[in-house]
Amino acid sequence: MSDDQSCTRRQVIRSLVGGSVLLPAFLSRLLAEDAARDPLAPRPPQFPGHAKRVIFLFLTGGVSHMDTFDHKPRLFSDDGKTMVAGGGLSQDKKQLLRPMWEFRPGGRCGTLVSDLFPHLRERMDDIALINSMKSDNNEHFEATLAMHTGSFTFARPSIGSWVSYGLGTLNQNLPSFMVIAPKLPFTGTQVFSNDFLPAYHQGTRVIPGPEPIPHLAPRSRGEGLQEAELGLAEAFDRNFLKDNGNDSELAARIRSFETAYRMQTEAPDAFDLRKESDETLKLYGLERSKPQGFAWQCLMARRLVERGVRFVELIDTGAYDNWDAHGDMKTCIPLAKNVDQPMAALLQDLKRRGMLDDTLVVWTTEFGRTPGQDGPTGRGHHSAVFSSWLAGGGTKGGIVYGKSDELASQVAEKQVHIHDFHATILHLLGFDHTKLTYRHAGRDFRLTDVYGTVVKDLLT
Repeated sequence: MSDDQSCTRRQVIRSLVGGSVLLPAFLSRLLAEDAARDPLAPRPPQFPGHAKRVIFLFLTGGVSHMDTFDHKPRLFSDDGKTMVAGGGLSQDKKQLLRPMWEFRPGGRCGTLVSDLFPHLRERMDDIALINSMKSDNNEHFEATLAMHTGSFTFARPSIGSWVSYGLGTLNQNLPSFMVIAPKLPFTGTQVFSNDFLPAYHQGTRVIPGPEPIPHLAPRSRGEGLQEAELGLAEAFDRNFLKDNGNDSELAARIRSFETAYRMQTEAPDAFDLRKESDETLKLYGLERSKPQGFAWQCLMARRLVERGVRFVELIDTGAYDNWDAHGDMKTCIPLAKNVDQPMAALLQDLKRRGMLDDTLVVWTTEFGRTPGQDGPTGRGHHSAVFSSWLAGGGTKGGIVYGKSDELASQVAEKQVHIHDFHATILHLLGFDHTKLTYRHAGRDFRLTDVYGTVVKDLLT
């Protein structure tokens, strides 16, 4: 069937909906057949992947690796010594700064984690910790862009958009890619932009609070009135689309209105915590009367992937008041308290529901911090080495991969560049990162550009 015929068929169906001519069962079958040609219909990966969905945890500002996951005894013993640590911006003589929190073993595996993350420390048996991450830029904008898109300089599709493009959605009534962010991070909306991929794959932002997605309730109160209005509007839209050569961006815009309509039935239930037990809320550290904070974000992530959303990103803070602790590392204490228990609860909750095996949880930041002082008790930007971790979705729990040098200034063993990080995530979803491509401006683009190697030692 041609695109023109498809448009006409859909117009007729919608018009009949408004007029209540078709029997419900017959109408449902026609709409189901029409949805089968939907660009967001679920698609199989290139090969069987362990993970079916992703929860991407991004902590904004540059979390200090040596104060969280990368234990370096020498930084404790050499505190105050002036030297060139090396790596990134650590090429000048600076006083070394000892971590402000003690490290203790977590889980049965005994992985050392600082007192900044006491709850998460107890979940290390589920986590594959990478202490040899490497980026190429020490500026927030470029590093944040690269962690999300694989590009340090140019706007490119985000990793969530690539996953949506590759796999489609498991629920036609919700977007395939959703971002829960109280504020926008560095690079703003580019962290969830589709860029040159079809607009179907752009992330939908959710803002914690009483109205996570604005204007979700229907304004038309009369029975069947909204359906009739939408049917008429779509008929005009499809004619306009035909007159404009079936432009993909315009088609995606029309599709977004259809998704918005479907969300009126599905999204309210997804964001309704009344069915969650008191025990579950306590696990996350969430008060039923206060739907906010990272605890709410983590619980919503579980509820959304449970309902078929393919990729959910959680962003803890915006471009200000984040982990960018130049003057005083103690500013990280309230930030850590906001995320520690909810992240641990998310892993525990997914695991007890049997979802962790096929849900990949990714934790990262844009870069780490310098071994030496920046401000009196703070640290500067440091991309030469930092920490990230993966859990579930076919990864090995309870391991530490890679190693920094004794000052946590440079990679000493088994470097993992962000391109390798992305290649590994795509592999776990069932994709060869070199073959998940999109033709644009005369060339085939991919998330990993022309780089990237799958880190097989992280896989089960």
